[in-house]
Amino acid sequence: MTIRTTVEADLDTILSLIEQKSVNTVTLDRYGEYVADGYYRDDWTWVVEEDGRILALAIWWGAPGDAHPYSIDGLYYAGDGDPVPVWTALIEHAVKARPADAEPPEYHFFLNSDWRDQPDVVAALEPRSQAAAAAGLTEITDRLRYEWKPAYGLPPRSTRLRFEPADDEAFVDVFMRVSEGSLDAATAREIARLGVEGAAREELDMYKSMPGDRSWWRLGYDADGKLIGFAMPSANAGGPVVGYLGVLPEQRGHGYSDDLLAEITHLLAETGAEHIRADTDFGNVPMAKSFERLGYRNFAVRRVLSFPEV
Repeated sequence: MTIRTTVEADLDTILSLIEQKSVNTVTLDRYGEYVADGYYRDDWTWVVEEDGRILALAIWWGAPGDAHPYSIDGLYYAGDGDPVPVWTALIEHAVKARPADAEPPEYHFFLNSDWRDQPDVVAALEPRSQAAAAAGLTEITDRLRYEWKPAYGLPPRSTRLRFEPADDEAFVDVFMRVSEGSLDAATAREIARLGVEGAAREELDMYKSMPGDRSWWRLGYDADGKLIGFAMPSANAGGPVVGYLGVLPEQRGHGYSDDLLAEITHLLAETGAEHIRADTDFGNVPMAKSFERLGYRNFAVRRVLSFPEV
């Protein structure tokens, strides 16, 4: 059994495996588009080969220009036995290929809100989750996925906050302050790995690398000029996203998340957004309620498998 990255001659096999949709994020259309745009690459795609036959495939996603992929988008199996050991080996091989100081990779599943009531989805998810856990991705975070569309109506824009652009250092500072007591699991993991300032700077670098326009970012101030929080509209390969918003710890409990989310929604709507998407952890109840108050609708769940906090 050999593990290797893919080559052009593997394309027909890759496409035939992608047709086995299962719980994998990859589709034939997405694969073609993402290969062209640099989100999927041969050196980020691994196969298990035995006697010249591909038994398993792992497709990883990463941002164009990144040195290493960030998350698994699909695991496929063409053998006759148990796929879990083979998938585990594929994941371990890809993880070991990364430098020790690289950001730990994740495995993302995009599921319908009622996925637990769908036996075929549960059956497809289980062996993939087992393989990821065996490779060390034992942390599970479920995130509610929300969407806004123009037909839902724009929420009222804030009348108690004013919004101003700011330089990167100002956003690093507010990121650090907002991270105190954050209910976001990914933020907690990054702080454990990099420290508060390191996590803030990496987060900003990540958002600056996304297709969203840096000029959209805003700091929010009250009528007395006190900093309340920040709003970072953005976009990814799928279109406009809320990005990130946060309220300073001393300003929480006054509903300011609604003001920040409303500003993000208006800013993106002004660019002609036909939809705006956002995720928040199941445990972040205040943020989920804010989305619902402002007319966003829960349409799916993102399950994230990751390495535990150090």
